[in-house]
Amino acid sequence: MTPGPRIPWRKSLLMRLLLTSIAIAVVSVGATAWLAVQTTTRAIQEEHGQVLSDDTDILRQLSGFAATHADWDGVRSSVYTLSRTMGRRIALTTEAGHTIADSAARGTALPARASATVDPLNTDTYTEPGAQLAGIDPRAVGPYRLPTAERAGVKKLAEKRLACMRTFMSDGSVRQLPSGRTVVIADGGEASVPLDCADGQLNTPTRTEQKALDELRSLTAPCLDPDGEKGREAAPTAGKIGVDFTPGAITATDDLGRRLGGSRQTQSCINDARRTQLDPYVAPRARLYLGALGQQTVGFDLSPANKAKIVGVAGLVLVVTVATTTVVAIRLVRPLRALTAAAQQPPQRHARVAVTTKDETGYLAAAFNDLTARREQLETQRKAMVSDIAHELRTPLTNIRGWLEVTRDGLLEPDPDLIASLHDEALLLQHIIDDLQDLAAADAGTLALHREPVRADDLVAQTVSAHRTRAESSDIRLCTHTEHGLNLDADPVRMRQVLGNLTSNALRHTPAGGTVTLTARQAGDLAVLTVEDTGSGIAAEDLPHVFERFWRAEKSRSRRTGGSGLGLSIVRQFVEAHEGTVTVDSEPGKGCVFTIRLPRDQHGDGRTP
Repeated sequence: MTPGPRIPWRKSLLMRLLLTSIAIAVVSVGATAWLAVQTTTRAIQEEHGQVLSDDTDILRQLSGFAATHADWDGVRSSVYTLSRTMGRRIALTTEAGHTIADSAARGTALPARASATVDPLNTDTYTEPGAQLAGIDPRAVGPYRLPTAERAGVKKLAEKRLACMRTFMSDGSVRQLPSGRTVVIADGGEASVPLDCADGQLNTPTRTEQKALDELRSLTAPCLDPDGEKGREAAPTAGKIGVDFTPGAITATDDLGRRLGGSRQTQSCINDARRTQLDPYVAPRARLYLGALGQQTVGFDLSPANKAKIVGVAGLVLVVTVATTTVVAIRLVRPLRALTAAAQQPPQRHARVAVTTKDETGYLAAAFNDLTARREQLETQRKAMVSDIAHELRTPLTNIRGWLEVTRDGLLEPDPDLIASLHDEALLLQHIIDDLQDLAAADAGTLALHREPVRADDLVAQTVSAHRTRAESSDIRLCTHTEHGLNLDADPVRMRQVLGNLTSNALRHTPAGGTVTLTARQAGDLAVLTVEDTGSGIAAEDLPHVFERFWRAEKSRSRRTGGSGLGLSIVRQFVEAHEGTVTVDSEPGKGCVFTIRLPRDQHGDGRTP
């Protein structure tokens, strides 16, 4: 056998399954990765939003410690307390990387990156007034910190001014600044302070503050007044300049910068001088590391290692998907290829395939085997039918030919008996041909039915009338039992042919003295017609073949008792064309019962054509 054409890979079921699975896997992995990234990003954002205020507070408190201490000694207790309170890991290191304090256990690796730098002289994270003016934490006061006596004196002056304001129907409050100086915060601002109360004493620098301002003036001299002219010009006013005196927290250096010109260069000079002045009083710069307790990093770190893990997992998913799909596809394709090979075998071989699975492919293989078995059976029936047709046609044709040759040779005169015999043989041929034509029309679906309401008792009566003469000549009694008013929606001509074939078959197999009974009764929505005889019956092994074409119980094919062998096949075809069924029950020696079940006509008038 020539093998079938090779299927291109692009059209192969295996390749389609592989490509489909790969596409599904890629989409699934991509969608999962996208969803994971989106979810993780959202979770990180939410986590950062939740801890942002805590982290800011941690930085603020550590910056305050640095602003009020010359070194980091004693910061460990503050770090541990903050860690327990905030639920965060807190670590401080020098700029060189040496650990100052760490709330985690010794040996625990630091996070990959520092969260912030703690430097009170360069900060923009402290949100108190004045933090954004010079980048210096307002709590870093250094030499401006007032001793106890001066604090008490300034506080007394502040309370005196507030009392004076209230006598003039102006109110306010007092506030102590990080340096220890007490200031008055007027409800309406500085402009609302009555002139009688603004005596200038409260804003006059104390001895400590004046000393710090003098030091600051000397630090700004090199960059502001290399020749000393501006310094002499500013000297008379320096005594009126304070640090963080006003309600707006305007620093003395900002006031001094405006007095000396207010340029960016001047302000930068003053800020640098302040940092130089405050540097000995604050702790050195330090790096702040924040993390979750028990973890090394905060959030989802897309480091190269983690990216490699993600790519590796995605690749593994693809490999497993492709491998699994390949195995499954091969298992699916193998029986399909076996089916293809069996279908390509020569028809006469009737090849079958092994049913190895119980899935859809297994059902397909079983259906293919059933189809092959039916095809083999049909082929056998076709061969038998051809042989039967040849046999059925040969006998009458041989008789006609023989009698005609004898007559032609003058051996026999064409008398009426001879002509009648030839006529009978011609009618038999016509009967066989008509039966074959009816069966062919039924097989092709072109059998025409002319349905109309028909009374069942009329059909039975007409059938009995047509066969009464034959029954009487054979000494067989014909009986009927019908229900009145039972109507059928049927083709009356075809149904008379059905009952006629069954009655003729019953008379043929019923001995003299026997009985053939035709009945018509109602069973629900069905009309049941039966033809029962008291003949020889049919063996149980022959019952499945009764309605096959050219089948006879007599294996010798004798026409003495058998007809054309097509009558019962025509009965089944005509009944099925009426959406009905026909069955046979028999017991050898007791006769047969053929039962026809047809839909009942519930609205017809039952008129007989």
